[in-house]
Amino acid sequence: MKLSNITPQDIILTGDRTTGSLHLGHYVGSLRNRVLLQDRCQQFLLLADAQALTDNMGNYLKVRDNVLQVALDYLAVGIDPAKSTIFIQSLVPELTELASYYLNLVTVSRLERNPTIKDEIKQRGYERDIPAGFLTYPAAQAADITAFKATVVPVGEDQIPMIEQTNEIVRRFNSSVETPVLVEAKAMVPEVGARLPGIDGKAKMSKSLGNTLTLSASADEIRQAVKMMYTDPNHLRVSDPGQVEGNVVFSYLDAFHPNIELVKRMKEHYQQGGLGDTVIKQHLEECLQELLAPIRQRREQYARDPAAILAMLKQGTARARQVAAVTLSEVKAAMGLNYY
Repeated sequence: MKLSNITPQDIILTGDRTTGSLHLGHYVGSLRNRVLLQDRCQQFLLLADAQALTDNMGNYLKVRDNVLQVALDYLAVGIDPAKSTIFIQSLVPELTELASYYLNLVTVSRLERNPTIKDEIKQRGYERDIPAGFLTYPAAQAADITAFKATVVPVGEDQIPMIEQTNEIVRRFNSSVETPVLVEAKAMVPEVGARLPGIDGKAKMSKSLGNTLTLSASADEIRQAVKMMYTDPNHLRVSDPGQVEGNVVFSYLDAFHPNIELVKRMKEHYQQGGLGDTVIKQHLEECLQELLAPIRQRREQYARDPAAILAMLKQGTARARQVAAVTLSEVKAAMGLNYY
């Protein structure tokens, strides 16, 4: 599913775990598309605090405190709460009830075979000591998606198995009742790569790896991050031919620089030799400073009135509950749980 194929009839469900401020990886992977999507169709943005607790129960204050931080990032990049419904996951209990029903439609072995879950279990070193909430969060994610009858879910490539499992649950539920209720969703993978590499050259920019550049980064933090960025370790002299593939600076220039032709010429020059890392980093820093300065300024303005942010979240959560309650009612009626 591509951004250009989205229609006014589509419903978008997406969101972020509230474990820290958002970074450039989030921006290129999803946030800037959300700003575009809010003018094209109905969009629900979930602050996934309940999901974040599946592997952060011992650090719940971090999860709680970052609800406001992620909301500030949303507003700072241009997401309009009048156009997109921003809500707090844990304050929509209908999602939890839906998830409890969906758990009866999926086996433990199927959850363990989910490639996304397998990878994340390995990353966290759980082995067999897997928190039950973490193992079963595909069912909870299915509840998030189906509660709003989302037709499109923007995800990275690594999250596609989660959408596939959601659709399996949808099909199993619909086939088990007389009147189908739930709607299958399509995954929308960002066109500019699934992941932005970390500033240290790692394959993924990740809060847990500490290789991010946050949207609220100061001018000095941006400058230092670009200065430390991984380029080509064999490009020792300006005259040496340089490698573009795997060069983090060029990955960022591809993702953010508005002048595509200029970046193309720099790549050719770099590969031929005669273009230094300092020059390409200067172009990148100027680009990122221009991108992040207005975001940082808007964020600082919104942060001055946290009560207004909480009021916005309360309103969005109330709206989300209304929609989710309708779906829950339909699901229960389809199962014959409408006793009176």
